[in-house]
Amino acid sequence: MSKRLAVEEQVLTTAQAIPEPETKLAQVPVIIIEPSRGWISLKLKELIEYRDLLFFLAWRDISVRYKQTILGAAWAVIQPFFSMVVFSIFFGRLAKIPSEGLPYPIFSYAALLPWQYFATATTSSSNSLVGSSNLLTKVYFPRLVIPLASVLPAMIDFAIAFVVLLGMMVYYGIVPTWNALWLPLYLLLALVTALGVGLWLSAMNVQYRDIRYAVPFLVQFWMFASPVTYPSSLVPEQWRALYGINPMASVIEGFRWALLNTETGPGPMTAVSAVAALALLVSGAYYFRRMEKTFADVV
Repeated sequence: MSKRLAVEEQVLTTAQAIPEPETKLAQVPVIIIEPSRGWISLKLKELIEYRDLLFFLAWRDISVRYKQTILGAAWAVIQPFFSMVVFSIFFGRLAKIPSEGLPYPIFSYAALLPWQYFATATTSSSNSLVGSSNLLTKVYFPRLVIPLASVLPAMIDFAIAFVVLLGMMVYYGIVPTWNALWLPLYLLLALVTALGVGLWLSAMNVQYRDIRYAVPFLVQFWMFASPVTYPSSLVPEQWRALYGINPMASVIEGFRWALLNTETGPGPMTAVSAVAALALLVSGAYYFRRMEKTFADVV
């Protein structure tokens, strides 16, 4: 009997120690997800909380980019290299476009590097929401993570193609100066521009699917509006600052100035481009957040 009483007391003690279901529910934090109204905050703190998801999505894009390909990462070099060959033949040799005293191949390749990053990042970001429709409809997370993660993988392509540029600098005997310290800032300017444009286009692409057909035309038109095949010195001096409204103009000229020591530096045009890029980013982020409430229903 004593053993039986001891067992019953132990069972009663254990039962009392188990919390009631209401107590369990009270201990679990409750998050209420409501649709946004009007112009709301960007909730940048959530991006920090979901940074692991950001890096995971970026790594997913990197691993998928060259999966089951023949040449793999060589594609990061092939496109700018052959574009440089074509530009050198038609614009450098036939059209005789000035290259500020530099060999036209390296003059154009130094511009194609940041431009190729911008074009790839913008295209990927604009299609990122439609491509991640399964995530949008199944789980909650800050939607800004998707286009932000889409502009990061293109950095890998940029780094690979940048090695070729260093080899060309050695071949042509070009030694960089202290101006090269400005290079990360111009690369950051290209990233901010690509992300700003990507936020606008990705949010619009969910609602209007023909945006994906307009993106290649926009990128092509933007390239000829930027000094990729020609120096910005061809633009009249009085229009140079206005030309900086195109942030990629300062990025491209900044790359040439920082690496190849060109005489024409971006100068005040950089300040105008920085303001324009920030305006694109901030306005794109607010427009994205405003349209975010409809993504799961429309995509």
